[in-house]
Amino acid sequence: MVERKENPKSFLSKDEKAVVAEAIRQAEAQTSGEICIYLERKARGNLMPAARKTFEKLGMSRTQKRNGVLIYLSLKTHEFAILGDTGIYKAAGEGFWKSTAAKMQAEFGAGNFAGGLVAGILEAGEKLAHYFPRDPSDRNELPDRVYE
Repeated sequence: MVERKENPKSFLSKDEKAVVAEAIRQAEAQTSGEICIYLERKARGNLMPAARKTFEKLGMSRTQKRNGVLIYLSLKTHEFAILGDTGIYKAAGEGFWKSTAAKMQAEFGAGNFAGGLVAGILEAGEKLAHYFPRDPSDRNELPDRVYE
């Protein structure tokens, strides 16, 4: 098992970042939704307010259909949050991400962080595709990468 640093820039290897970015592209190919991953050394304050602030900072609330999803990791505290925009909660309700979070947690608990992110991204894409299928006019509104 790879020992992980709390530094967001070195937490995932270059190859792992590429695998995660490809998973985002694959997931977004099914949906008009946008998926972002953000690695933070330590959330400033409580996890959810920090994730919401990051969601805004990344411009995720400015997507056309308000269907962006942020997977936010606080590395030092070993916590993560999945935050969706208002369009998702209007369409799907509050419990939308429970199974996604459970899959990710199982992988993270085994030390497979890139695999956990990929599992979460792919499941998020499947769920988003149900409510927000891709159509020919869709465009990629946010970069497909790991933010640090």
